[in-house]
Amino acid sequence: MKVEALCLTGPTAAGKTAVALALAERLPLEIVSVDSALVYRGMDIGTAKPSAAERAAVPHHLIDILDASQAYSAARFVADARRLMAEIKSRGRVPLLVGGTMLYFKALRDGLDALPGADAALRAELEAEAAAQGWPALHAELARVDPVTAARLAPADAQRIQRALEVWRLTGRPLSAWHGTGPRHDSEAPALPLVSLEPASRAWLHERIARRFDAMLEAGLLDEVRSLRERGDLHAGLPAMRCVGYRQAWAALERGQTEGLRETTLAATRQLAKRQLTWLRSMTPRTVIESDAPDALPRAIEALRMRARDLA
Repeated sequence: MKVEALCLTGPTAAGKTAVALALAERLPLEIVSVDSALVYRGMDIGTAKPSAAERAAVPHHLIDILDASQAYSAARFVADARRLMAEIKSRGRVPLLVGGTMLYFKALRDGLDALPGADAALRAELEAEAAAQGWPALHAELARVDPVTAARLAPADAQRIQRALEVWRLTGRPLSAWHGTGPRHDSEAPALPLVSLEPASRAWLHERIARRFDAMLEAGLLDEVRSLRERGDLHAGLPAMRCVGYRQAWAALERGQTEGLRETTLAATRQLAKRQLTWLRSMTPRTVIESDAPDALPRAIEALRMRARDLA
């Protein structure tokens, strides 16, 4: 089967950027970001955005394409990624999709689910319930009606809890039951084999997460979020401001107290990594490279180079 693009994924802080840049020294590639946070301009530190030097060395796409006040969707990502893959290959180069937004990878590989549209009245009703009871209470309700979806959501993940309950109340079917109901036939599925960096040791990953967040604080994450708040047109409910790190920093600045910020952000980031790994277990086939192994980098490069031979 001819491969349409190389795909590199894994949980946050697993080492994807290092592998991608090392591979770029060996193949004429362009990187397509598969990350729902990197699309936003002005959010550089907390997203661990590639540096200017890294982006100058290798062409990157789907970075800094939106203002923080805007929203991005899986459907738009699929359209953008398909267009970019074709354009990159037309230039005789290799498209490398890199990131950890698993929903985007799933949508691109499996097609978009035929979910019902948004219902403004029902969303307002759910928001009123959350204001009275708290999102953890609605998460508990979701766990009763859709335990599969609830298991991969944090109790305070307002946006996704709201959507999952909205789908349940509109259709009587759990959100998890809609996965894979898109119009694509097997013969239409793009050949996008995944190479996934997954650590054998959670402690190894947690240490990397902590080191990276400490570096973000040192680089000025709080000042970055403070500047976003001072714009006046952003609020904590926007998708951009719900990104891990930004959500916690925004709340800390809101209450005028940054004590405990490190602990709450590290806990949220570890939960994000756990959800990403849960997604990955369902995304088959994939080639798993233990990212904490001493030879992880050369093994990941070799796995991707082998797949490059089959590029369409």
